[in-house]
Amino acid sequence: MNAVGAGVLYIIGTVAGIFSLIYGGSVLDMPDYLAQVSADPNQVVIGSLFILTMGLALAMVPVVLFPVLKKFNEVLAVGYVIFRGALETCGYFILAIGWISITLISQAYVTADTSYFQSLGDLVLKTHDQIGNIMTIVFILGALMFYSALYQSKLVPRWLSSWGLLTAIPYLAAGVLGMFALVNQMSSTYMFMVIPLALQEMVLAIWLIVKGFNPSAFVSETT
Repeated sequence: MNAVGAGVLYIIGTVAGIFSLIYGGSVLDMPDYLAQVSADPNQVVIGSLFILTMGLALAMVPVVLFPVLKKFNEVLAVGYVIFRGALETCGYFILAIGWISITLISQAYVTADTSYFQSLGDLVLKTHDQIGNIMTIVFILGALMFYSALYQSKLVPRWLSSWGLLTAIPYLAAGVLGMFALVNQMSSTYMFMVIPLALQEMVLAIWLIVKGFNPSAFVSETT
């Protein structure tokens, strides 16, 4: 049940993240995004709700898996809860607040000094991107703990946990490069660096739902 619950939460979080980009990200990526948001602020608000849904769903994954992982490595299990549960969830809340603040700025943009509010909106979006880059690093630290625990415990096939460990490297590089403004989060280069791990997590989610954890891992741990 822990495995199935984690798999379902992974899928919910990923789907919500995709919808957040469809609703909010597509608008905020436009050159005249403040005018677009002022005309239809609900679209960004809905995107913010999807961000919160993604954050809460993914935050529950380490909580659901903690009772299992702590049997094999309690240090990594606690670290996973802290980084992927607490810290990453705080980041998602900040991102959602940033998007909602854009809707407020857009309303002032159409009735006041447009240059000032355009600069303010640009600042919020740039801050939003940097928070996303920092969250990428936090996410990867938690992911490395998680996949190390899976590799050590053999709860899932080692090829699956190894896949997660290897693809964490370009994902981490994307976050670091983004902090130095060397890659954009919506660029094809950034997507090329993060998609392998995103694909791995979906394969892991399906595996947990269909196959669950390896029963022999618990027997070995008990022995």
